[in-house]
Amino acid sequence: MDASAYYYIPAFVCWAGLGLKLPGLLRSWRDPLIRAVCWVIFLGGVGFFLAAPRTVAGLNDATGIANFSAALVYATVSAYSASCLVLIIHWRGGPEPYVRRLTWRWTAGYGVLIAVLITMFVLGDAPSERLTDFDTYYARTPWTGEMVVLYLLGHMTAAVASTVLCLRWAREVHGWLRTGLWLLVLAWLLNVSFSGLKLTAVIARWTGRDWDMLSTTLAPRLVGLAAAIAVAGFTLPLLGPWATAVRRAVTTWRRLGPLWRELSDIHPGSLLAAPIPWYASPFIHLTRREAGIEDGLRMIRPHLDDDVRSQAHTAALAAGHSADTAARIGHAAMIAAAVQACRRAGPPTPAGFLEHTENSGDAEHAENPANAELPVTRPSLIGIAHALRTSPIVAAARAAAAATPAADDERTPIR
Repeated sequence: MDASAYYYIPAFVCWAGLGLKLPGLLRSWRDPLIRAVCWVIFLGGVGFFLAAPRTVAGLNDATGIANFSAALVYATVSAYSASCLVLIIHWRGGPEPYVRRLTWRWTAGYGVLIAVLITMFVLGDAPSERLTDFDTYYARTPWTGEMVVLYLLGHMTAAVASTVLCLRWAREVHGWLRTGLWLLVLAWLLNVSFSGLKLTAVIARWTGRDWDMLSTTLAPRLVGLAAAIAVAGFTLPLLGPWATAVRRAVTTWRRLGPLWRELSDIHPGSLLAAPIPWYASPFIHLTRREAGIEDGLRMIRPHLDDDVRSQAHTAALAAGHSADTAARIGHAAMIAAAVQACRRAGPPTPAGFLEHTENSGDAEHAENPANAELPVTRPSLIGIAHALRTSPIVAAARAAAAATPAADDERTPIR
């Protein structure tokens, strides 16, 4: 693989993570936490892009200054280190004066570091362009060598401080935030290793040894992996809860499917709810399904027969089901039978539907036995949907209702 790819791939990963955060930034651009996350991801990508050998050569040629890109990379990475510390400070929170004061200290400290690095580069002498081994090649050059060591120490300081902060905080929290913090701990340990390897190679040059491979080959690969893990660590606590909510919505939508399909058979060809685009969010799809189920249950209410429920409930208990499962099987059987009765009755007329609506008030509901009321909570409907799909008792009740229409005087309707 081309040496530049080890830099361009992490840069792309960082900017892909930034793309995920841009909508949130546009909505909440005043939020310092959102801004800090975006700055960290952006500067991380810029640092990798500028450090790629192809970019290094292009910048040096464009400016006419040998190794100009080295100073630019050092300044960018130092700004990235500062932004990571600022992000963690804002992320953890605390009294506003404390957060502001700590943010100012780290920002000012790394601002001074960047100014000193640039000054040392100007004072130093680095006439030979080095695309990958600037750190070790100029390790013993006055001013330039000190600049390299100062840059590495600044990066290592930020990595160690971030590791300690994330490690302490990870022990206090749970869920997605804790997972994200542990990922950041791993990422910063890899960053510490990056600085340590480069510093080891520089010290080796001071003693006349050539350990450049640590700096030119191993360190870039470690920091590339660290970048991908850090992006995941920063974005996971922000995207994780949303992903969990989406998963729950999709799961609930799927589990309600048997009940939705059962009620859709009331009047074949007619929809329980208005169609929506396939690309609508899972939450909208779930809302539509739940609203359609509610309308379907309202349509079959005049045909609900408590005798069917009671018989299915008794059969379920006799089959060894728990009381809760037997109750759901009973309600599922009653719904399945009511759907068949509603199909035989045909679509209701507007006048009949209005009459039923006016006669379904709280007073009439109070006259029914408590166990005859149809549960409408989400967990109950999910249990009923499961029984509709799996219970042979429900299947038998459905088949019996389809084969033998019940006489009006033999039904115990639930109004």
